Amino acid sequence: MQRYRNLDGNSGVASFTVGDGFIDVRFIEGGTYRYDSTTPGADDVAAMQGLARAGRGLATYINQHVRERFAARLD
Repeated sequence: MQRYRNLDGNSGVASFTVGDGFIDVRFIEGGTYRYDSTTPGADDVAAMQGLARAGRGLATYINQHVRERFAARLD
């Protein structure tokens, strides 16, 4: 996993992995979740991948748009 840059300094995201059609997100408070083209969907995953690479806005996006819609909990 790649460490999330957290440019705003207050994110709940610790790290992430971007793959073809998915993103895995590990949260600081625990838990790693997979979001993929099925759940929550390709558009949301593409947006999340861009935010993860930019290091800003990923946790906010998840809280506002995705919430509990994840494909799997990985740990």
